[in-house]
Amino acid sequence: MDPSTDLAAQPVTSPGPCVGAPPPPHAYNPGFSRAVTLLSALVLSASIVVVAWLSFDVPRIERVPDAERALSHMVGRLMDQEEGLKTLPVWEQVLYDLTMGSDANDRDQAIDWYRELAEESSDPFVDLHLAILQGESGQLPEIKQHIVRWSRQGEPYPSFARLLQAAYVDANVSPPVALNLQAYLAEQPVTGWFYARLATRIAERAGDRPLLVTIDTSSQQRIEALVWRSRAFAWLELVLMCTGLVVLMVWVRRGKGPTMFRVGSAELPPLWAGRLGAGVLLRGGAVGALLTVAFLFVASDLPSLRVVAVPLSNLPLLALAYYHLLRPQRQTFWRGFGLSIQPRHLGQLGLAVLAVVAAGLVGEWVLGRIAEPLKLVSHWTEWFDADLVWGSSPTLLVSLLEYVCFAPVFEELAFRGLLFGVFRRRFQWGTAAMLSAALFALAHGYGLIGFLSVFWSGLIWAWAYERTGSLWPGVLGHALNNLLVCVSVMALLRS
Repeated sequence: MDPSTDLAAQPVTSPGPCVGAPPPPHAYNPGFSRAVTLLSALVLSASIVVVAWLSFDVPRIERVPDAERALSHMVGRLMDQEEGLKTLPVWEQVLYDLTMGSDANDRDQAIDWYRELAEESSDPFVDLHLAILQGESGQLPEIKQHIVRWSRQGEPYPSFARLLQAAYVDANVSPPVALNLQAYLAEQPVTGWFYARLATRIAERAGDRPLLVTIDTSSQQRIEALVWRSRAFAWLELVLMCTGLVVLMVWVRRGKGPTMFRVGSAELPPLWAGRLGAGVLLRGGAVGALLTVAFLFVASDLPSLRVVAVPLSNLPLLALAYYHLLRPQRQTFWRGFGLSIQPRHLGQLGLAVLAVVAAGLVGEWVLGRIAEPLKLVSHWTEWFDADLVWGSSPTLLVSLLEYVCFAPVFEELAFRGLLFGVFRRRFQWGTAAMLSAALFALAHGYGLIGFLSVFWSGLIWAWAYERTGSLWPGVLGHALNNLLVCVSVMALLRS
């Protein structure tokens, strides 16, 4: 179909009745082939099945490169953070627990994660790290079992057994024996918190005060920088939450008027037919899934291509949406999704973004308070990102562009602008928001806690789109949310 053709001269065959919304003001029939639509649905369904299969069939630790190094680094930093926060004033510890959550279960979680890794890994230092965690948690029977079992195995396990015996079982260790054990430990790939705890235990039993001072000084230098980052991040989240909550309460109490935070021109339900929108989603989603697979293969050799993978894989969907949904209804891309903002509305947009971010943080806080006593946590592989932790500056830049810039824009266009719009043609806001948010959460492939977190975010961003008439609050809130996640990972784990 020639884009320059007069739309009024095109066929006016109705695409079918619209349940829950008035018919489109301008009738339009793209003449989609049912066979192509069905094939697109099969391709998209197959890609979803593959993602689900990978999520459940492939062991989670296999999704992280060098899982042994990653878990050692992450758990060591978490334990350092736990010890450092205990040095804060009591009021600040209470405030940190209220905002960021208690660390009461961190060590138990770390032991569970190490047990899982020990079942998959043949690295003997995984076993040693697990034993150190158990020793620091007071699990003396487990330590004695390790000592008995490791004494009968080949090296390095007998040496590990002697380290554990001196650190956690013997009341006193002679200085010559301690000196030999410390020399052996210093040569092993045991670093950070794990090295400090094991070396400290042996030095305490040998009465080696100079070594204790040296270890303590080194640990304090490492912990102080980590605690400073943790405090800064906690205060940042607290300020965002409190400021945004004030705006959110005003919005909820006074936001029933038609102009309250109405910054965009998007109409909901959208003007285009829901069935046509579903066809566009299926076709564009199928092409995008195939392009994503292609980019995954190419990006393994050229990691820099990741920065264009998200935009290019979404372009077919957006092109189809403009040509078949927006253009026939006399809408531009910017007007159809409320992306054109007048300067006088920028202040309202900023306040709306604050409210959206605060709602997300409050939801995360409530979810954390519910999950904590139930010992429900996200698996460490869901939020550990090797590029954010160890990547070079160019790799880090690519990751931040992907997470903070491209993913929010294209995910909001696809899931809120189109998917939510399709459901909104047929359902009221609540049902449409929950359906689109559920599919949005499923697409991320997380566990229960991750699913609920993403689901809540999807609800908030759909609500903001409905109330403001613009995708910008969701896009910017999504970007800020992803930025906070990236900063939290980098603050805790990046050197």
